[in-house]
Amino acid sequence: MLEVTVEGNAIKVGRHCTIRFERTLRLPDDGKTYPLPPSLGHFPIARVADYADRVPQEWRERGGFFIPMYQREALWLNFLGHEWHPVAMKVGVGRINALTGTGWDHRLRADPQDYLVCPTQPWLDGINTGDGTIRQFVAMPLGEGYTVEGQVTGEERFGGLQLVVFDAKRGKFPEENPTPPGMARRGLAEAVGVFAPLAAQRGASMGLGAGGKMTQSIYPDPHGVATWDEKNRGEVIIRIVNSEQYRTITGIDPPPTPVDARDYTAQGYPWYKVYDEAKGDIAPAETLQKVRPIEAIERGKGLPPRQDDTSFEVLEEQIRQIGRDPKRTPPAKQ
Repeated sequence: MLEVTVEGNAIKVGRHCTIRFERTLRLPDDGKTYPLPPSLGHFPIARVADYADRVPQEWRERGGFFIPMYQREALWLNFLGHEWHPVAMKVGVGRINALTGTGWDHRLRADPQDYLVCPTQPWLDGINTGDGTIRQFVAMPLGEGYTVEGQVTGEERFGGLQLVVFDAKRGKFPEENPTPPGMARRGLAEAVGVFAPLAAQRGASMGLGAGGKMTQSIYPDPHGVATWDEKNRGEVIIRIVNSEQYRTITGIDPPPTPVDARDYTAQGYPWYKVYDEAKGDIAPAETLQKVRPIEAIERGKGLPPRQDDTSFEVLEEQIRQIGRDPKRTPPAKQ
């Protein structure tokens, strides 16, 4: 089994996979499809074992990690690793597969593909809705019907995130780097002083609901499902807690409230677009296409719109391209 460790604000699984949980802008559900928002810093990661006397018994039994999120805050998963030795990864939200909408297990399937290849897939921002789009991961309390888990299964028992990383079968890829590294990265925005108030914290344990749409493809496996060793894997359980619970457990203040997407954009900060048409896109997940976004659920309850639900425009000159196309070389991304 692959060793799972914490290194700073990242989780490392085996030798060839590192995962960061990135704070980002929450997109409104306004019918638009937005470009990629930036990283606004990393979520801090705490080990359950380090706070065994302060966490629920069920946490102690299963172990894992926890991160703090504000209600309605968004995140994306940043996959760092070695292009010369990729890994396969399954991503679950409340034990619902984020690519297919099916139940959670530790098997790899090719039809439909229910896993990612990392770092060929450099990030995942939400659930697969097909046609080169996803719906953003957004934190919401359990027990109120907002989460993907609740909408797919009819109950909210687990919440959080589940990841399983599978190494390649022996001899498929080199164990040491054959060439010098060099690839573009999604940047860290310096957005200081544009914070917006968030809703009051309700439930302590959090799950992930569906937010606004953005352009993002989920790439088909270029190596084939037979490449991966299902017995050589590492499991990561990520619990999501609100800021108050995080402070109670750890004695540490969580990061400040996230930036409002409209204010961020008005100040001219960058968004991103990746040139990746040649990599393709896996099939849409019909189950996940039926998941209702958080704002649609709130409208159905007769709740008024919130400040961060406001639609906005991203100017073309604010969009930075990642990757290379045949016509030009984009500026280096910091």
